[in-house]
Amino acid sequence: MIRSGLTIILLCIGWVSFAQQDPVLMRINGKDVLRSEFEYIYNKNNALAGVEQKTLKEYVDLFVNFKLKVAAAEVAGIDTTRAFREELEGYRRQLAKSYLTDENVSELAARQVYDKMKANHRAGQVRVSHIFKYLPQTVTAHALRSAEARMDSIYAALQKGQADFDACVRDFSDEKKSFWVSWLQMPAEFEDIVFGLQAGEMSRPFFTPQGIHIVKVLERKEIRPFDEIKNEIIRRQTRRHGMDKGTEALVEKLKKEYKYTPDKAGMDELLLKGSTDKRLFVLDGREYTGKMFAPFAAAHPQGVQRQLDGFVMKAVLDYEYGRLEQKFPEFRMLMQEYRDGMLLFEISNREIWERVPSDEAGLAAYFAEHRSDYHWKTPRYKGIVLHTTTKRIGKQVRKFLKSLPEEEWQNAIRLTFNAKTRQVQAEQGLFALGDNAYVDAEIFKKGETEPVESFPFTTFLGEKVKGPQTYREVRGLLSGDYQNYLEERWIAQLRAASKVEINQEVLKTVNNH
Repeated sequence: MIRSGLTIILLCIGWVSFAQQDPVLMRINGKDVLRSEFEYIYNKNNALAGVEQKTLKEYVDLFVNFKLKVAAAEVAGIDTTRAFREELEGYRRQLAKSYLTDENVSELAARQVYDKMKANHRAGQVRVSHIFKYLPQTVTAHALRSAEARMDSIYAALQKGQADFDACVRDFSDEKKSFWVSWLQMPAEFEDIVFGLQAGEMSRPFFTPQGIHIVKVLERKEIRPFDEIKNEIIRRQTRRHGMDKGTEALVEKLKKEYKYTPDKAGMDELLLKGSTDKRLFVLDGREYTGKMFAPFAAAHPQGVQRQLDGFVMKAVLDYEYGRLEQKFPEFRMLMQEYRDGMLLFEISNREIWERVPSDEAGLAAYFAEHRSDYHWKTPRYKGIVLHTTTKRIGKQVRKFLKSLPEEEWQNAIRLTFNAKTRQVQAEQGLFALGDNAYVDAEIFKKGETEPVESFPFTTFLGEKVKGPQTYREVRGLLSGDYQNYLEERWIAQLRAASKVEINQEVLKTVNNH
């Protein structure tokens, strides 16, 4: 072990360990690592299927190496880049979703919707086609009466068999394609009609906020099991009502937890005048004023009461969002794991993975120093197998290639002997026993061969070798070994420049407290 600059101290005093609920297990370059963080990573990795389990002592070394690499990434400033911060915040927002709703309430509300769908014959989906005329909210009374009269006329013709539904869709409808409808997907007025129809049935003309319709149900599908569509129901409820029941329930709980206190004077003035500078409410000791409300209202044009309700909900949820690491240890651990994993990947990519493919000098030097490690158990044939149209051509090709470097052989054959008429078929490479039947028979004296059709004469140029002559011949295997070498050297450098302290008494309590 490289010990220069690395201190592993068996601490029995100095850290108050067992008096703490979550004591400091180790200190790396002055930064504390709590026992809970180590236990979380240690237990999670040892539980992964297909991963070799490590003893506690083995994992301590791996964990220290991991933390030193993360620290190196921080020194390099990777955690301060915009791309890093945005990716980490994106993960945090996604992870936080399950913490910002009461999942039991959400599931219960979704179950109630599901049961209602089945009871009201709204189960499943219906595929519909409709004759539809879009009507803007500002439509004039005359235009409205005209559209209604036109639809009544079309409906009457359809009823008497004087018109074809598909032709009417094609000629009159603002929507030409059929589509599937699920509950909570379309306006309630639309769903009330279509879910009441059987396949093949047609509705009377009816209005929705979008316009006027005549709908025909083409086919129906049965509802899927609840577990398959639960999340879909929750999403659709949220789109329709602005917030799902689970989030509403959580907000009410958090109001009590954070002692939400509305200020009647400020709220009354806001509702009366539409604006105020006064305090609106207090949440966990923090005041929220009319000035803070104003930007929210500008971004959410609707009635003042709905704006105020939305502002309160957002304030509560934003406050909870900022305290998730503090309130939920598992959330903090997941965020720490993801952050450190991102840093580990990026610094390893810079220091090792990106370097190896282009480090020709390093690969060559490593191969030269470890050449014996790449010797083969049995010799191989390095060279070329020449199948030619005549014996004379074979001799000419062989003689010609002897004067050229190996890397030029294939190109020379193409330009010199196969330029006009193909006279040579060549296979060049490094052949082990079993790779090439002609090499097996001629070089290794194993098996028999038949002449190649149209190229019946076979000759060879090359030699038996016990091991690779250049690093390029074993580049794949060598790259992995060289990468491991660079990582070991990097870790040694990190350890040599770092101070690591481990509280052995706390280490004894890992998974035993």
